Amino acid sequence: MAKEARPGTGEQAKQLALAKLRQAILRGEMAPAQRLVENELAEQFGVTRASVRAALIDLASEGLVERIPNRGSRVRVVTVEEAVAITECRMVLEGLCAAKAAVEASEEQLAQLTELGEAMSKAVADGEPVTYSELNNELHSRIQEFSGQQVAEGLLERLNAQLVKHRFQLALRPGRPQRSLSEHLAVIEAIIARDPQAAEAAVRAHLGSVIEAYRD
Repeated sequence: MAKEARPGTGEQAKQLALAKLRQAILRGEMAPAQRLVENELAEQFGVTRASVRAALIDLASEGLVERIPNRGSRVRVVTVEEAVAITECRMVLEGLCAAKAAVEASEEQLAQLTELGEAMSKAVADGEPVTYSELNNELHSRIQEFSGQQVAEGLLERLNAQLVKHRFQLALRPGRPQRSLSEHLAVIEAIIARDPQAAEAAVRAHLGSVIEAYRD
């Protein structure tokens, strides 16, 4: 009789659980306030309960999970005021990245930004808000990458992870993609023009608009 496979243990199992949980939260597959039951998750991922618990502790430090004494864990709910505060921090860090990208980006990388702008314009023209939202996120990521500012990039990754739900809901709001598109194209234009001051100002203007939309 074949032996039943034992659940994965150790650091590798924890990293597996961490990656799967983070991905599920970031993709919206786990809703805010949803309970995260360790036994169920351990069985789902083929790891031990201890591995899942360790992963949840890491996700709590990232702001994605909330651990409640004597009640377990749940996907953290980010309030509108928290979303505004996080976006204010993004304004500083992403402004820095845009300014540096205007100086540091290669011609090939600038061409990639141009292509992204064209794809975003097409998504808005075709009435595809979900595609536009995905391209929006890609644009922000590319600018951070092209800036070469790895510290800011790491900080922004953690901040943005907490805003997934708010950003997705905003992208689906009627009229929002059209306004957002012009703001993003202004950022791209300033970076391509290699104007760091204009690039930073365009990012700040865009994220100021995002804050206004959160508060509406």
